[in-house]
Amino acid sequence: MAEVIRMPKMSDTMTEGVIVSWLKKVGDDIKPGDILAEVETDKATMELENFVKGTLLHIGIEAGGSVPVDAIIAIVGKKDEDISSLLNNTPTAAAAEAPKQETKIVETTVQPLVSNATSDNRLKASPLAKKIADEKGIDLNKVSGSGDHGRIVKRDVESFTPAASTDSAKQAVTLPTVVGEESYHEVNVSQMRKAIARRLSESKHTAPHFYLTMSINMDKVNEARKAILDYSPVKISVNDMIIKAVAASLRKHPGVNASWLGDKIRYNHHIHVGVAVAIEDGLIVPVIKFADNKGLAHISAEVKDLAGRAKAKKLQPHEFEGNTFTISNLGMFGIDEFTAIINPPDACILAIGASKETPIVENGQIKIGSIMKVTLSCDHRVVDGAVGSAFLQTLKELLENPVKLLV
Repeated sequence: MAEVIRMPKMSDTMTEGVIVSWLKKVGDDIKPGDILAEVETDKATMELENFVKGTLLHIGIEAGGSVPVDAIIAIVGKKDEDISSLLNNTPTAAAAEAPKQETKIVETTVQPLVSNATSDNRLKASPLAKKIADEKGIDLNKVSGSGDHGRIVKRDVESFTPAASTDSAKQAVTLPTVVGEESYHEVNVSQMRKAIARRLSESKHTAPHFYLTMSINMDKVNEARKAILDYSPVKISVNDMIIKAVAASLRKHPGVNASWLGDKIRYNHHIHVGVAVAIEDGLIVPVIKFADNKGLAHISAEVKDLAGRAKAKKLQPHEFEGNTFTISNLGMFGIDEFTAIINPPDACILAIGASKETPIVENGQIKIGSIMKVTLSCDHRVVDGAVGSAFLQTLKELLENPVKLLV
C-alpha cells in the first residue's frame, strides 16, 4: 500500500519548509536512508531522509514551493499503484513567487532659468543723472535708484561700480536634459529571514530591553594571546578569549544566565554560549555547549567548525539550539559599539565592538591603550541593572587580567 511522505518538523521553531531541490524523481526506486530532497527551514538548509522502501510515485511540491509542517510532499508505493485517493487529499503547495526586476527610463528636461527682471522703457532718472551716465558710459538699466519711487539720482550714478553690480537682464541659461534609470529588484524572503524577522520582532516588542555599556582595556588580552599562540595547537582569536571570559562570568552571575517563561524565570545551571554568525540568508547562532568547561583551544576549534558549517548550511538543529546567552561581535567589521536585540530564549545578549587605540590615564600618566566597548542588552523582566552591571564588572576584570581565566 502506498505511503505518504510529509514535511517533517526539522527545528523547534519550524512551521513550514521550502523544497530547495529534489534529489530523486518520479519513477525512481528508493530505499530507507536515501536522501530525497534538500529542504530550507527557518534555521538552515537540511537533507530530507527517506524511511520508506518502494517507487517514488508522486512529487507534490515543485522545487521552490513551500508547505506547512506535516503537509504531504510525496507518495511512495509499488510501481503503477493507484494513488488517486491519496492525491485528492494532497494540498497544493504555495509556488515560489518569481522575483521582480524593473528598469524604467526617466527623462528630465530642465526649463531655462531666466531673470525676472525686465528693462523699464520709462526709465526714471533725473536729467543730471542721465547726463553723468552718458559721459561715463554707464547703462542706467544697471543702476539702482535711491530717489523717490526708485528714481535714479546723481549720487546713484556717481557711486555705481560696474564690477560690483548684478546683471538685471541676465540671459537665459539652458541646462542639458538628464536621462537616468530608475531600477530595483526584489528577492523572495527565505524561511530563515522570516524566522529572524518574527523572532526578533517578538523579542523587541515583548521584552523590555535596557542597555549597559562598558569600556574594557584589551592590552593584556592581546599580550596573553601572543604568548598562547606559541603553544596552542590551534590559532586562538580574541573572540575565543571573550567567549571563555563570558562563560566564566556567567558561572559567577547565574542571574544573567536565565530565561523568561511567562509565569516563571528559568535559571540555567549549564552554560551554553550562542555565537552569532552572519551567513548569506541572515544570521544563525551556533551554540558552544558547556563553554565554561572547555579550554581555549577547544573553544577555538569548535567555533571555527560551527561557523564554517553554518555558512555552508550544514548545521544540524541541535547545534543551533539550546543557547542560554548570546554574543554578537561586529568589532571585526570596524564597528565601535552597538546594541543588539535579545535572542530568545536568552535574557541577555552581549554586543562587542572593535578594539581601538585610545588615550587613557594610568597612574596619573596619559598612555595609549587598546579599548573595547561592550554593550549588554538585558530583559528587564529577568535582569535588573545591578545584576547586569555586576556581570560586566566581572567580565572586565577577567579580560583585563586574563591569567584569571586559567584558574
